[in-house]
Amino acid sequence: MPHTTEQIAELLPEIMDITDAGLRDKVAAVWSEAIETGAGGKGWTFDELRAVPFTLLAGDIDLRYIEHLRSCAQQCMSIADVLNNIFGDRIPIHRDHLLAGSLLADVGKPLEFDRDAAGKLIKGRYGEMLRHPFSGVAMCYKHGIPPEVMHIVATHSHEGDKVERSIESIIFHHADFVDFDIAKFLGKHGSNRP
Repeated sequence: MPHTTEQIAELLPEIMDITDAGLRDKVAAVWSEAIETGAGGKGWTFDELRAVPFTLLAGDIDLRYIEHLRSCAQQCMSIADVLNNIFGDRIPIHRDHLLAGSLLADVGKPLEFDRDAAGKLIKGRYGEMLRHPFSGVAMCYKHGIPPEVMHIVATHSHEGDKVERSIESIIFHHADFVDFDIAKFLGKHGSNRP
């Protein structure tokens, strides 16, 4: 049974800051599908998603996937605020598109990840075939997400290095890598700084 926007907001409260109610509901619909169809079709509970590590590429770190999504969404809004405060409308930022894109950029990860027979998180067969930017865009398209938002999903990682990113995609890309680069640092050094 599909999750409502309010239910998705229990996991990702920042979704309620999307001012366009239609876009907000579409973002929730994409998330509902990812939750229901991920893990090789087994689906995820909210508690399972909250326990998923932010990345499998940084070793044993105590940063979680849902925390990362929320961190990026908040970073993006803060960056947009700073740019607006300093440059005004000379840097046009579509805040709803930025926020929707930040919440959807990693929506493909529930499909990319799976659990093995022992319940351990792994990159599943689906994830071996398609990285999350591709599956994320596919789900977004299915639910009528605007192309400006799908652009953020498609270009947020190294898949976007060969195209011109929009302003919103540039902002998200850097917020995403703030978290990722810190995660790699923590994976290498833990809390013991060099």
